[in-house]
Amino acid sequence: MMITILILAVILLSGCAGGDHAYLPQDGDIIFHTSTSAQSQAVQAATGSRYSHMGLVFVNDGNPVVLEAVQPVKATPLADWIARGVDGRFTVRRLANRDEARLAAAAPGMSRTFLGKPYDIHFEWTDDSIYCSELVWKIYDRELGIKLAPLAEFRTFDLTNPIVQTIIQTRWGDNPPLDMQVITPAAILNSPLLEEVPQ
Repeated sequence: MMITILILAVILLSGCAGGDHAYLPQDGDIIFHTSTSAQSQAVQAATGSRYSHMGLVFVNDGNPVVLEAVQPVKATPLADWIARGVDGRFTVRRLANRDEARLAAAAPGMSRTFLGKPYDIHFEWTDDSIYCSELVWKIYDRELGIKLAPLAEFRTFDLTNPIVQTIIQTRWGDNPPLDMQVITPAAILNSPLLEEVPQ
């Protein structure tokens, strides 16, 4: 009987080691999920990626949070952020060849720079308001001097999808800013500077 109980305990503990509990958050991790927001499907269609939202992970006194550009930019508990995505699925990327001391020193500035800024529905490259991938890109650039991925013109995305067209008409009418420079979750997800983190 005791052996049976021990075997069951090992199985249960092994199960807990997988899934959500396998991911060990570190400062500067970049986390992605499929948002349930109104524009999520448009972002997915335009970029060809299922990931439509992202944020930056920080660990405050042992409690992991995600700095994200929503309305407004704020720090959300990691568990809440994950639960908010479709089916609780997420993926994480981490800077390859990371300098732990440098990241730890930069973390306070990273988290303060854009807190409270409004969300940018027009994807403009200013600091007046900010969108999710812009937030992560600018923090890495300004605090660490690292450009995670190249910007791309708005015209280079799939703008023909009806869902995308609806967003365009709502926000820009018949004159979308086709030459506007933007950064997407997909571009950062595929950055050669990042490596996938087991979860």
